Amino acid sequence: MEVNKIIIIFTAISFIIYGLSSFQSRRMASEYKRWGFEKSRSVIGFFQLIGGLGLILGFKYQSILLASSIGIAVMMFFAIIVRLKIKDSLIETLPALTYLLLASIIINSSL
Repeated sequence: MEVNKIIIIFTAISFIIYGLSSFQSRRMASEYKRWGFEKSRSVIGFFQLIGGLGLILGFKYQSILLASSIGIAVMMFFAIIVRLKIKDSLIETLPALTYLLLASIIINSSL
């Protein structure tokens, strides 16, 4: 399997899981509260879920792949800003940085 496909599948599954856990997980609920987004948890979870599903649909529709990867990159950019604002450590910020990098790779390969 091509590396780019692996990146897309990994990112898609991750965002589908994160999106679903935003609705169901007590741990995620406490994280959203810590980040200052307690009231936006469902909306953010919805966009994470849509982003992950969009990456999967992107195997068939290139424009959906591009739109989804841009959406994920924007979410991760703002996630990094939030993490810096609340003074999270580099280790705590690393997942957002990693997913921003992965989304950037997907965007680049989609153009």
